[in-house]
Amino acid sequence: MKQILLLTLLFSIAVIGCRELPTNAEAPAAVPSMDASTEKMPLEDTTQFTQLTWLDTTDQSLGKLTAGKDIEIKWRFKNTGNKPLIIEGVTASCGCTIPEKPEKPLLPGEEGIIKAKFNGSGSGYIVKQVHVVANTNPSKSHTLSFSGEIPAQKQ
Repeated sequence: MKQILLLTLLFSIAVIGCRELPTNAEAPAAVPSMDASTEKMPLEDTTQFTQLTWLDTTDQSLGKLTAGKDIEIKWRFKNTGNKPLIIEGVTASCGCTIPEKPEKPLLPGEEGIIKAKFNGSGSGYIVKQVHVVANTNPSKSHTLSFSGEIPAQKQ
């Protein structure tokens, strides 16, 4: 009796598993999910993106540095596109570097400067980064860096 019940159960599972699934036309329409992150993110107007060309190397080697001495680093760039260039933000990889950006949009053909002030902290070989976000193609993100050698302080 148990074998007949078990066979009936297995046969039922096989029949249910092999039934015909609805085609795409019969399938219920998918409802797009809206979570908090998609509600707050407006679509970007990529027609307003432009081109940015760095006039200086994006990786600057500063050589020997003096411990504790402020150093200003500059990266020159040019708007080589046909729309105004907007530097949306600049951030540094650590608190020892304070970046500065142009506040006004740069028209096509205009040049600008990203500055960073490094406080000279640390010792040994250092590498610091500045991250730039702008309305540029093919990428909105640009990474600038500088490196140098800070001798250990004698005690």
